[in-house]
Amino acid sequence: MENALLSLDHVSQMFKRSEGRDLKVLDDVNLSLKEGEIVGLLGKSGSGKSTLLRIVAGLIAPSSGSVVHSSAGVADGQLSIAMVFQTFALFPWLTVLENVELGLEALGVPSKEMRKRALAAIDLIGLDGYESAFPRELSGGMKQRVGFARALVVNPQILLMDEPFSALDVLTAETLKTDFLDLWLEHKVPLKSVLLVTHNIEEAVVMSDRILVFASNPGRILSEIKVDLPHPRDRQSMAFRIMVDQIYTLMTSGMAKPGAAIAEKSAEGTLYDKLPRVSPNQISGLVEALAEAPYHGQADLPALDQALGLGTEDVLHLVEALRMLKFAEVSSGDVKLTAAGKMFADAGTQKRKMIFAEHLIQSIPLAAFVYRVLQSRPGHHAPRIRFMTQLEDHMAEEDAEEALSAVTSWGRYAELFAYDDNAETYSLENPSA
Repeated sequence: MENALLSLDHVSQMFKRSEGRDLKVLDDVNLSLKEGEIVGLLGKSGSGKSTLLRIVAGLIAPSSGSVVHSSAGVADGQLSIAMVFQTFALFPWLTVLENVELGLEALGVPSKEMRKRALAAIDLIGLDGYESAFPRELSGGMKQRVGFARALVVNPQILLMDEPFSALDVLTAETLKTDFLDLWLEHKVPLKSVLLVTHNIEEAVVMSDRILVFASNPGRILSEIKVDLPHPRDRQSMAFRIMVDQIYTLMTSGMAKPGAAIAEKSAEGTLYDKLPRVSPNQISGLVEALAEAPYHGQADLPALDQALGLGTEDVLHLVEALRMLKFAEVSSGDVKLTAAGKMFADAGTQKRKMIFAEHLIQSIPLAAFVYRVLQSRPGHHAPRIRFMTQLEDHMAEEDAEEALSAVTSWGRYAELFAYDDNAETYSLENPSA
């Protein structure tokens, strides 16, 4: 971490939960930010990336480890850090100019200087002429430009970006990425370093000088990749595609091992697995796509990502669902249908439901557990809180919600059980089955 502007040394983060059990979000993270580089943090949701940003920003203190700021070239020994958020975070009752001025006002900058710097930042980011507009008058891309202007106007040395393009449509996101990279490469912004959080592999390779690939549960650095590609980066070049494929292989390496995503072992085996929240229709659609030409049962994940037009994380969630249901195997960045997956693709509607039900019971312990509880209860009914309470003893509330929602959707499709959303109750329609 020599010559680093900022470094994280053995940082871990635990959060206290209401029932007294600690949830480990980050585990022994070491990273550095050096002058003149964009560092990408790449990982799936739940890998602690946003928590890490908050630690770097000084918004929360790590449970253990330290954040060290270099004093080189910094007047008071503290780096100036600003953040761009995913959800714009603009005040709707303030104009573009007033939103941009907020950071300067907090710093006590005189009003005349504040107005001058805010107008310059608005012009720099391409919003000249919209100073008096309110957020409701702006498109998503324009709102995010205001977010960039508000961050840049305080002349930060480090810019933190928390998935800043994920809420935008593809074309708008590409334009904003290109414009920001132009400002960075032409040294038109005062930044010394950028830390970019993303779950989009191509975005990380397009923008970053180094990429830190994060594993989940808890978040930890799986690998560091140096991106030695000249700007502007050609997404169709062999070197670019090889790097994307390499990262896909890294991010799916845990999928090759059954139970890799287990949060905690228990008497029920892998009852507390995190489950991808994807619909049965999406699962069926991916199986069908893989079974047909040009894949004929096996596909390279980066190529599949491009062909489907989905985000990286969406593809990874779908592929993980196929793996967990034993409809596909994943290795070396490729996904390959199993015999069961091919049988599912060839089957009619009712046969598919039967295959899906069989694999739910055999391969998804939470589905089997819900089904078993319903079979054993008088009347074959059980309230949703029965299962949420058990899951929350071992999982974060958000993960428990997602797991139970996924199982509910999958169980309904397979006709294993019914769910009444108004009564929040599960039941068996055919208890003797």
